[in-house]
Amino acid sequence: MRLKSTALWTDKYEFTMAQAYVEDNIHERSACFDYFFRTLPYGGGYVVFAGLEDVLDALEAFRFDEAALDFLEAQGYRTGLLDYLSQFRFGGTVYAAREGEIVFANEPILRVEGTLIETQLVETVILNILNFQSLIATKAARIRFAAGHNKSLSDFGFRRAHGAGGIGAARAAIIGGFNSTSNMAAAQRYGLAAVGTMAHSYVQSYNDELTAFRAFAAACPDHCILLIDTYDTLNSGLPNAIRVAKEMEANNQRLFGIRLDSGDLAYMAKQARRMLDAENLDYVKIAASNQLDEYLVRSLIGQGAPIDLFGVGTRLVIGEPDGMLDGVYKLSMADGTPRLKVSDSLSKATLPGVKNILRYINGQGGFAADAVVLDDESKVESMIHPTEPHKTFELSGREYEELLVKVMSGGRRVREPVSVAAAADYAQQRLARLPDEYKRFEYPHIYKVGLSPKLTTLRDDLIARHRK
Repeated sequence: MRLKSTALWTDKYEFTMAQAYVEDNIHERSACFDYFFRTLPYGGGYVVFAGLEDVLDALEAFRFDEAALDFLEAQGYRTGLLDYLSQFRFGGTVYAAREGEIVFANEPILRVEGTLIETQLVETVILNILNFQSLIATKAARIRFAAGHNKSLSDFGFRRAHGAGGIGAARAAIIGGFNSTSNMAAAQRYGLAAVGTMAHSYVQSYNDELTAFRAFAAACPDHCILLIDTYDTLNSGLPNAIRVAKEMEANNQRLFGIRLDSGDLAYMAKQARRMLDAENLDYVKIAASNQLDEYLVRSLIGQGAPIDLFGVGTRLVIGEPDGMLDGVYKLSMADGTPRLKVSDSLSKATLPGVKNILRYINGQGGFAADAVVLDDESKVESMIHPTEPHKTFELSGREYEELLVKVMSGGRRVREPVSVAAAADYAQQRLARLPDEYKRFEYPHIYKVGLSPKLTTLRDDLIARHRK
């Protein structure tokens, strides 16, 4: 996706601070900001990092056209800032985890370096994209975990999404493990597989159900899915679908599937499978929709419902029940000096300095722990709990990998954009390396994230200095 301009995807206070920076002549000082989140959504054990490529698009398009400058002038911003912004291009450097990475709370998974003004101005657009897409990708991954790897999952949620956010939600759903979307705008923009069946209104628009099914099959013979619950699922819809399937066979065609959208989905699916198989229509697939989420999908699978395709809508694209990921963007370095926010609660104090994440591997190739380290540390032998310093975790002898890599320099990507399909593949590879105890829905294991001794000392010394 290429955007014309994202400069006003910004909160007002970013410009107010920018004006103060310019008038105090400190706007060109160096700065570093971290993106991280504090709690895991859905009571779960992980997050799927999504939205990075859209963030990079937004940063490359972060410039001020005449209309934006006129608007800012009307808002009362003065000549010094406006003159600066008229020539502005984001020229910072970005380090990030790969899109699709499995990440955890309180670790800096994206880092922005540059001038104070440019790193500040891009705060809101970064938060807007990463918080939402990571939330939805994580929900999608949970639904994929419930469904297993042999079922097809499609995003049906655009009509219930929060406005245009449904386009990003479709993208994130694919990264989290879905196969397709009904959202045509998202399919076009991101190269996603688009799917669709029919609405009840289509069946109702004909004088009878059988005529509607025949007309639809004639118009869409290659991927025909008939919605069978408009009037009477088992006594009308399914017999009519079977009749049309036989007529299609006579024309050397095949009915692709039927869809259930109401009632007891497990019971209906079992009865439908029995009736279809009795007519030698074992190839006809069964799709199901209607307020599905990871718990309902898990229940249907557990009941042995022979459902091949799940269409998941509302509860996916709004991130139910949480609706938000509490990601934040905090200053960690300014003018060459480590900075932090001090709080009465150690859990709310931010981590100073330029940092990286080292992921340590267990003996079976799975993820064991993440150590947040200063960027000049290539290896640590132990890590310290972020808020309970008496707790330590030994890391010596373990293999590890660095999570943050440079993805942008001088305001431009340092490699070709990563496709949604590639990010989705990477997410599934990484999820396979996360032990199952972190994926369960009830009381998931808490993944270990700690600080290097050097970073802990830097943080504690700065807190002590500020409290004096």
